[in-house]
Amino acid sequence: MITKQYMRENTVFADAFNFLLYDGENVIQPEKLKELDTTELAVPFAVDNTDNRQAEAVQKYRDILKMTTVMTDDTAAYVLLGVESQTDVHYAMPVRNIIYDALQYGKQVTEITARNRKNGNQTRKEFLSGFHKDDKLIPVITLVIYFGADKWDAPMSLHEMMVVTDKNLLKHIPDYRIKLIDPSQISSDEMDKFQTSLREVLCYIKYSKNADKFAQYMKNNKRMEQLELNAAQVIREVTNTKFQIPKGTEVVNVCEAVEVLMERRKNEGIQQGLEQGKSQGITQGKLSLLQDLINDGTLTIEAAAAKADMTVEEFTESIKKL
Repeated sequence: MITKQYMRENTVFADAFNFLLYDGENVIQPEKLKELDTTELAVPFAVDNTDNRQAEAVQKYRDILKMTTVMTDDTAAYVLLGVESQTDVHYAMPVRNIIYDALQYGKQVTEITARNRKNGNQTRKEFLSGFHKDDKLIPVITLVIYFGADKWDAPMSLHEMMVVTDKNLLKHIPDYRIKLIDPSQISSDEMDKFQTSLREVLCYIKYSKNADKFAQYMKNNKRMEQLELNAAQVIREVTNTKFQIPKGTEVVNVCEAVEVLMERRKNEGIQQGLEQGKSQGITQGKLSLLQDLINDGTLTIEAAAAKADMTVEEFTESIKKL
């Protein structure tokens, strides 16, 4: 999928998370991102009375997963960042994402457990759980990037997917909220916090269904005149704006490409209108002639309708419109 390839680029990936986590500040560095295997595989262990461990693997595939080190207040912290690219609304996204995150945490526990057993020197409690008191997990943050022009109208949280409305009950049910970038809900000022071509991609999508705002945006945005190829390809595909991209180019003047496309569509519309008008004129002339033949008694209305390939009722209605 073209959106997945685009979001895999470290500069774009970091830009999305800097927008989400740090209000656009350049905290997550692209060069420090390390791509990981997107297979989320967890092996939950069950212990029976004979201390035998039985395992059944659970496996899912995310879109993108990267690890990085974030420096805040002179403290370094590892964090796992995942992106799910959506061109359409997904109405079960909270469940989908919580599974990805839970499997990743399960994978970490499995790996730590294996390392602890290999190293030995465990207490009975540590051996039973496999996870030591001082062991820590790396946090996982999953972000949904929505490449649609319509507002995301799916549940944002696990609670929103439930039929339960009792607040006393809900407060005892763990919730999970998705992190979402929805272009339709981002203001112009907020869009400026993106530093890469992701800004142009999201803005193009945001304004694509409003002709006036779209025209104004394209007129006032010089960055659209030198947009990187992969971003232009994303715009072309997700908005179904089939403008031409010159072969071998690395930078696309999207403003010019869209103008050429609009002019071509305009000319095609004019030509189609001329052909329809010509056809309509021939039909009207034929009906007028048939009416004259009826008036002078040459043809009956039934015979005239047959010559026009119409029923008498259709012929009568058509004559009234002349």
